[in-house]
Amino acid sequence: MGKLEQTEDILNAMKRLILAAFGTFLCVLIGCSTLRTEPIKALLVTGGCCHDYELQMAALTSGLSQRIAIDWTVDYDENDSTDSQSALFDDPAWAEPYDVVVHNQCYADTADPEYIAKIVAAHEAGVPAVVIHCAMHTFRAAEVDDWRAFLGVTSYGHERLSEYPTVIANPTHPIIGDFPSDWISPMDELYVVEEIWPETDVLITSTSEDDGESHPVVWTNQYGNARVFGTTFGHTNDTLSDPEFQALLARGILWVTNRLG
Repeated sequence: MGKLEQTEDILNAMKRLILAAFGTFLCVLIGCSTLRTEPIKALLVTGGCCHDYELQMAALTSGLSQRIAIDWTVDYDENDSTDSQSALFDDPAWAEPYDVVVHNQCYADTADPEYIAKIVAAHEAGVPAVVIHCAMHTFRAAEVDDWRAFLGVTSYGHERLSEYPTVIANPTHPIIGDFPSDWISPMDELYVVEEIWPETDVLITSTSEDDGESHPVVWTNQYGNARVFGTTFGHTNDTLSDPEFQALLARGILWVTNRLG
């Protein structure tokens, strides 16, 4: 090998070392998780009473897909009763193919503790989750607290439809990002939160128009090995289609899957 070839090999080796060092620097600077390029594999569990879930399903999947790299699988139960059980959860490995499960369902009268245990067990083992609106009242009739501990809040009712001003309670949390400090919800329901669980970090609050009480409307929870991101907003199609709200949900998905730098 001539000197010219040796010099080129040395220069190429130095380039590789510099690129590797730069890659490590980026990992330190913005978090290696943000360097992932493969789409997030997401399962949307939706259906039940009291909401236009067909439109919400379309708004969520299309809106979030425009903001983050995400591949959707949808489990949509067209049954609009308040008491329903999905065969999806009969498989103990139901959540294994997914990076995150988004719960946007409404089954307040489903109360079977064994059925609920099938769902929360997967999350407790480490599958991240995003919970939206009536997911907080799903399994409301259950005597066991497994689902409520998973959610991070306990709620049994809500106040009237209105446009609710919000207050950022934890502005340093990465999910908040550049979320507007003066954001007012589209027409939506304010859920009355009766208990905030120990691992819950409240990010945004809103105030009752009836008694002036403040309630969490956006938060995170640590449930076993899983990160959970939740919001009680999402009753109306206007909220689910709101650009700021969709951006917040997208950042929540990135955070629970450890992809938000």
